[in-house]
Amino acid sequence: MSLRERAETTLWKRHSNPKSGWSRVPTGPLLVYALYRRNWRLLLATVVWLVINPILFNPPESDDAWMTRAVLAERWWIRDEDRPTVGLDYPNVCNAAGAFGFCYALYAAYRRRPLGAIVGTIASIGLKFWWLRVLVKRYDTTAERST
Repeated sequence: MSLRERAETTLWKRHSNPKSGWSRVPTGPLLVYALYRRNWRLLLATVVWLVINPILFNPPESDDAWMTRAVLAERWWIRDEDRPTVGLDYPNVCNAAGAFGFCYALYAAYRRRPLGAIVGTIASIGLKFWWLRVLVKRYDTTAERST
């Protein structure tokens, strides 16, 4: 295994700690809020958090937690299934629409349109969780078949 592959595996293992996944959930709303308020320190701190978060936590002891399986399912989807995370096929269309919603939320925040920022943020989070829910179901089904 190459150094790059070992580093990637370590990163995904650490990021699969549910504390890592759940503590990243509020970062989208924080980015939108920081942009809306023009709070550049909060914006920078949130971006730094996004970068360092996946390495801060130890790998989980088990994969019982839903968020752990969500992160593992995402890696499985990308690596083992060789699938992209956005697209026009199901379930990737949910993630694509969520990304569009987040971009709209950032735009609305920049233009100081609070309703658009809120709706875009809620839509992006909801669609991301929908996508993850589908991946976890598929991942769990595949894991059950292989045992």
